Amino acid sequence: MKEERAERELYALLHISPEASDEEIRKAYRQWAQIYHPDKYQSPQMKDIATENFQRIRDAYEILTDEHKRQIYDIYGMEGLTSGLELGPKLNKLEEIKEEFERLRRRKEEEKISAHVRPSGSLLANLSLPQFLSGGGILRGMAMSSEVQSQISKRNTIVIGGNLAVTGNSGGGAATALLRHQLSSVASIEFMASAGLRALIGVQTTRNLSVHSTATTGIAMSLRDGSINLSNTWTRQLSETSNGNIQLVLGVESTIAAGWQRKDEKTSAAGEVKFGTSSFGASAHYTRHFSSKSHGRIAGRIGSTALEFEVGGGRRISDFSTVRMLYTLGIQGIFWRIELNRGGQKLIIPVLLSRHLNPIIATGALIIPSSLYFLLKTFVVKPYYRKRERQKALEKMEKSSAQVQEARAAAEKAQQLLQNVANRKKNKQLDTEGLVITKALYGNRKAFKRRNESREVDDELASQVLDVTIPLNFLVNDSAQLKLHEGIKKSGIMGFCDPCPGEPKQLHVEYTYGGNKFEVAVDDYEELVIPQEIHRI
Repeated sequence: MKEERAERELYALLHISPEASDEEIRKAYRQWAQIYHPDKYQSPQMKDIATENFQRIRDAYEILTDEHKRQIYDIYGMEGLTSGLELGPKLNKLEEIKEEFERLRRRKEEEKISAHVRPSGSLLANLSLPQFLSGGGILRGMAMSSEVQSQISKRNTIVIGGNLAVTGNSGGGAATALLRHQLSSVASIEFMASAGLRALIGVQTTRNLSVHSTATTGIAMSLRDGSINLSNTWTRQLSETSNGNIQLVLGVESTIAAGWQRKDEKTSAAGEVKFGTSSFGASAHYTRHFSSKSHGRIAGRIGSTALEFEVGGGRRISDFSTVRMLYTLGIQGIFWRIELNRGGQKLIIPVLLSRHLNPIIATGALIIPSSLYFLLKTFVVKPYYRKRERQKALEKMEKSSAQVQEARAAAEKAQQLLQNVANRKKNKQLDTEGLVITKALYGNRKAFKRRNESREVDDELASQVLDVTIPLNFLVNDSAQLKLHEGIKKSGIMGFCDPCPGEPKQLHVEYTYGGNKFEVAVDDYEELVIPQEIHRI
């Protein structure tokens, strides 16, 4: 999504306020058109430069004089205009525009995802340390599952999957096929068939009852004994970050369950209480994200078949991979659980350390891996990531340098067209001791800070500063004043460019007025009005 503070380059390009009227926009366009119209230049090179910049001016004018396009641009910038968002007589309120834009964004993301076959799967390897120490093998069981989902048409999705599990000398598996059909924007139906130990067929429908409520109803029949299961689930959005659900299942094992989930940027939590004809249980978990890369987790389960406590955490090791280690203590023993997630694939390795709740083993199983983790994090992982981040930053800088050079070249070309008028304005102001910009630099704030501290500015920082004396002299009006509007990124001004993308920028201006010298510095989005007495040196 576009950052909260829109850059509003089109307003900077025409040198107008974001609150400018249609008449002010037309007046600004006419003034700029006189400078950049290609017919004003004889030289082929200058004509090409003028044509390129005249097109930019005309595009800005066409967008800002169109009421609906301007509304979209003010909220979402150029991204909104290129997303396919359109306004009509029934879509002119701010809330409606935002809602429609988000709907289009979600649809585009869904189309992008569904344009490809999406495979997913998991592999679980159960390891047992007591079994290994008693002379048996360390592997006590394995299970794997795989699924492929594909969008076969705009409304139809097919999912094919299978699973296989082996424990000791016994095992089993199943294959499943599912067809999902979107009946409308608020309803869908699924047909499912499974072959194997749990051979069955079923159908399930889902419908949005309201903006915040969804209901799912399903029926499934076992092909082995003919038994039928009925299920109903109701989900309700409780707030922006939480929802609750109730599920009722009627069949061989009838159950009723109530659950709650909450998720925001930093935390996620969930809980469920479940009662059945032959069992009951409750579970809960809480996950806290310490940063964009690491998180901690606490979970617990209690019931007729489980009593355990789990604690651990994980870390994102790449854009697509996350590793997690959990420590579990319960009636089934003491476990380490190692998980690796990469894309849609998951590797899970539960390691049984002891079948008995031995205090020494329980304490050691918690302290030893925690200590090893913090030692590795301090002396291996952090140094490695710092080195990798520096390498990525260097690669990013090298990649963007070509774009910056291209933007600089475009700015210099624009300044060539402004130079004659800027010089005339400058000479006119000199004759009357009016406002003359003697030096103006725009770029990386660090470079100006170093210069003010009388420290040497290295070549890299110096290359991130642009001389904008010519365009500012051009913008001085007949009343010997210059105003740059607040809330507009200055790199969009004609003759400017962004010499250091992603870095905080400033504009430093030295000028003369009435025979006196002045100096001022403003941040990228800050308003500049000169001359002012407080700028006098």
